[in-house]
Amino acid sequence: MSAGHEHSHAPANFNRAFAIGIVLNIVFVAIEAFYGWRVNSLALLADAGHNLSDVAGLVLAWGGALAGRIRPDARHTYGWKRASILAAFANALLLLVAMGALAWEAIGRLLSSEVSLQEQGVTIMVVAGIGIVINTATALLFMRGREKDLNIRGAFLHMAADALVSAGVVVAAGLTLWMGWNWLDPVVSLGIAFVILWGTWDLFKQSLHMLFDGVPRGIDLLAVRDCLAALPGVSRVHDLHIWAMGTSQTALTAHLVMPQGHADDAFLQNATEQMHDQFEITHVTLQVMKEPFTTPCGELPENATAMKPAAVVAHEHAHSHAC
Repeated sequence: MSAGHEHSHAPANFNRAFAIGIVLNIVFVAIEAFYGWRVNSLALLADAGHNLSDVAGLVLAWGGALAGRIRPDARHTYGWKRASILAAFANALLLLVAMGALAWEAIGRLLSSEVSLQEQGVTIMVVAGIGIVINTATALLFMRGREKDLNIRGAFLHMAADALVSAGVVVAAGLTLWMGWNWLDPVVSLGIAFVILWGTWDLFKQSLHMLFDGVPRGIDLLAVRDCLAALPGVSRVHDLHIWAMGTSQTALTAHLVMPQGHADDAFLQNATEQMHDQFEITHVTLQVMKEPFTTPCGELPENATAMKPAAVVAHEHAHSHAC
């Protein structure tokens, strides 16, 4: 068995970003909770509770990033890289729950005629304005890593969502102060919750998909197979598997049938570089054989294709992890 490993796409160190973000948000939660209690604003108290969940989300994301840097050992040969996927999933789940709670509170306030925020408008606007600054600054700390690392993307979305919530609170409080529209605050909250739920759902689905060893987004399994099959001397590719080791590293294993048996270091280096350059697959393990001696994983029997409708065969072929 021959293997090639490429580590140039290791995630950047975001320890400072996490530390700053957590400290800033803890301070803001204290400020928001204090003024919410002082002016008896349920909106501010509820948002303080929501921002406290953001601190938990940042702690989760940071813990996942740190766990992913633990070196492999005899018991965990891949290390703890998958912790970053779990953190991204937990972050998305936490954000979905928080937005669900916000929507529930907004509906309750919309149905209540007793809540009046007009006299509290200025205080709410000032506190929420501070929230915009803090949440936007925290989100910017994670902006450069949001495309490469799903865990960092989760932290970025979490803080960007908070900045949007705070902006909505400022607008609603201003109009309530000006026009006396007490119904506007819960309506705006519902709209913001819907937008954030819509954006977070994709993060939730993607992290769940990766937890179950799904092919990472942006990688075409059939294109990878065709690329390997086009290598000199390869007559067939089977047992091809692609999965995420963490939120920023992808692994591949495959069997290459080479009847002439010529697979030297230059061949393996070329194959590894093509997987890295074309598909950003960082850990490549290839097993070369003159004739197949294992049962291909997940392939259909030779006569199964003729027994099934073409549409069914095409669907199975596109979603199989084995070639």
